[in-house]
Amino acid sequence: MRFGKIDVLEFSPHAGLTMTSPREVTLETLRPQVDSLLYGAVAATQAVLPAMLEAGSGTLLFTTGGGAISPYPVLATANIAQAGQRNWAINLHNTLGEKGIYAANVAINLMIGTAAQAPEGVPFRAPDEIAQDYWDLHTRCDTAEHLIG
Repeated sequence: MRFGKIDVLEFSPHAGLTMTSPREVTLETLRPQVDSLLYGAVAATQAVLPAMLEAGSGTLLFTTGGGAISPYPVLATANIAQAGQRNWAINLHNTLGEKGIYAANVAINLMIGTAAQAPEGVPFRAPDEIAQDYWDLHTRCDTAEHLIG
């Protein structure tokens, strides 16, 4: 390997949010979200976890929206997939810690941007401030979940 082993996996895909109410969810509308958000997280983790287990160290950080914790009815398909990803990340946290692997879910429940970018009344946080949260999670390894916003 040119750069050595992977110490941190940060998984935060954007599957494209579509407005879908819970009543309108179908297998066809749900599948892209599950494929990207949940199956993607599993595939990415499977790619790095064996080496992390061998080394006895590593960090797995998974990003979801706030709807993974408190669902938004207009984002039903994304909320379903992200809730599954969140559940899995917390289960990883609860089972891999004794092996030296830290896992956590980061739920972002606001707009990522600056005051100049955010519409009036919309909560926001600057990207560099959010990046600091990720760094703090990686260095402290003390919680299974972190809510931003």
